[in-house]
Amino acid sequence: MKAGSHSGFPEKVFELLLKSKSKSDALQRVCPIAGDCLEPDLGISDTDRRLLKSEVQIVLHGAATVRFNEPLHVALAINTRATRLMVQLGKQMVNLEAFVHVSTAFANCVIDHIQEQFYPELLTNSSEKVLEMTDQLGDQLIDNMTSALLGSFPNTYTYTKALGEDVILREAGDLPLCIFRPAIIIATSSEPVSGYIDNLYGPIGLVYGVAHGVIRIALVDVNAQNSVVPVDYCASMALASAWKTAASAVRTSSPPPIYHLTPSEQNLLTYGAFRDKTQSIGENYAVTKMLWYPFMHFMTTSWLFPLAAFFYHTLPGLVVDLALCAIGRKPRLLKIYQKVHKNMLLLRPFTCRSWKFGTKNKDRLWQSMSPQDQEIYNFDMLALDWDSYFNRALRGMRFYLCKEPRSPSSIAEGQRVWRRFHMLHRTLQLILLCSAAAAIWLLLNLIAAF
Repeated sequence: MKAGSHSGFPEKVFELLLKSKSKSDALQRVCPIAGDCLEPDLGISDTDRRLLKSEVQIVLHGAATVRFNEPLHVALAINTRATRLMVQLGKQMVNLEAFVHVSTAFANCVIDHIQEQFYPELLTNSSEKVLEMTDQLGDQLIDNMTSALLGSFPNTYTYTKALGEDVILREAGDLPLCIFRPAIIIATSSEPVSGYIDNLYGPIGLVYGVAHGVIRIALVDVNAQNSVVPVDYCASMALASAWKTAASAVRTSSPPPIYHLTPSEQNLLTYGAFRDKTQSIGENYAVTKMLWYPFMHFMTTSWLFPLAAFFYHTLPGLVVDLALCAIGRKPRLLKIYQKVHKNMLLLRPFTCRSWKFGTKNKDRLWQSMSPQDQEIYNFDMLALDWDSYFNRALRGMRFYLCKEPRSPSSIAEGQRVWRRFHMLHRTLQLILLCSAAAAIWLLLNLIAAF
């Protein structure tokens, strides 16, 4: 099912699967069901609904809008109301063995220490009341009430995901159900291919901008925890939690279990370490279409950020856009920077703050798995080697996102461009330093003259 967007089978993800003789027809076994979480009935036809009710054994509900600035009425429809509709549909599935609701580790980000439990007390109103208001009021009125409804939540995404969890708490009943809360999801570690990524969400989007020499300054605390997890670890844990839910045949009146997938407390990653690791290997995976030498400075003072962004981004962007206009091409950098700066302000609550996540349920789940299953469905964040992982992630970003060939000649060309801009960057720094020294010397002489 989609969350208001088209989807398909990206060939590169399934390349190894389709090359296997025994599984070459694997995708032909998939039966797509048309649906849309924005629709009041999930956009599922009566025929497909009957098929789902009679055949489905496992539900993995991950459809969502992840835009932080999504209008509230849209976020409520996709992240909250659709969750209730899926729970109601799940109750009609006669063969249902496990229902996994994919939430986010930041659904309750208004507190600093988040356990694997429900937090209905953090909401200004219950999910039932908010959904009742959406039925009675128009979209515009709901959007006008955004600040009052959100309370301490920083954006509509985390708020509506928290409401989605409240729906589960209130309406799941005796469904064989659990909640899976992953942290920030980025490129694959190894499965089905290493470094695969198809979007610019999260820190990878920042690295993408830096790699092209476009982004140079960001609102980030170097000491804050960068809570990222590989997407294949998320897939493995979602399947493991479905297995555990189905295996727990005895239903109780206690709330459904919740599982966190976040970096291990013994293997944490700060944003400063993230920057240093990616920059130290940046030359190895340099792109050929960079605009300037890739570098990144972090700052935490939001009121000072517009001034820094003017000199690091806007002024150079203006020069490039004027040059583009001069040769008859369409200017673009200033528009890009407007969007980048807006997104940085939206991300600041997460890039300048750290959380502690309880993982007792996740740890018990891991320990209950056999060594063979742990190898197949690996989500051990303690054993993840960050240095090795980011080598794979940057290699994947260069190929899958930047569309740069994997050939040695392309890599060599990127490294030549990187070294050329590095020299220009150092030359510019020297010129600016000498200019500043000359200005200070001239100022001192003027003061001495008086």
